[in-house]
Amino acid sequence: MMNKLIYTEKKFDYFAYGSCMCPVDLKRTLKENTYPYVMGPAKLKGYKIGFYRYSANRNCGALDVVKDQNSTVEGVLYNLPLRLRDRLDERESVKFDLIKKNHCGGYQPEIVEVYSQYKLYTGVQTYVVVDKLSQELAPNDSYFNVVLRGAITCGLSEEYCLKLFEHMQNLQNQQR
Repeated sequence: MMNKLIYTEKKFDYFAYGSCMCPVDLKRTLKENTYPYVMGPAKLKGYKIGFYRYSANRNCGALDVVKDQNSTVEGVLYNLPLRLRDRLDERESVKFDLIKKNHCGGYQPEIVEVYSQYKLYTGVQTYVVVDKLSQELAPNDSYFNVVLRGAITCGLSEEYCLKLFEHMQNLQNQQR
């Protein structure tokens, strides 16, 4: 009965590029195994990564994607049940000010297109930081490890994993 529900319920595509790449970490928040919803590695063209948010929960810099025509961000494409969207929004501190009609939380949803397994996916949800820091803030060791574990577990390219590792390590070395 549970398998039938997985195939018939409404879903949405979600591109994760930070700690949500790790299905184990995502499960912690969504309270459900998310590995069955992993579609595979994906690429977001025209963006780059940066640690432009301070995460109070993690007490360190957190990842963001920033438009940059010369860059590509690798991440994980999920096809999540729609019923999990509110929990994902909560995880990403999404808040909307109804009076000012703008986002005022940590992240805001953004619709993008990503490439996965030689196919273009449009209408994919990701999250971008609302109020970006003026400079990057290093991740702590715990966040560093969960991001890298997600990248490796979900099959991001070796080249990208190395680039991600070096970027995080350089930030930590600069801020010690």
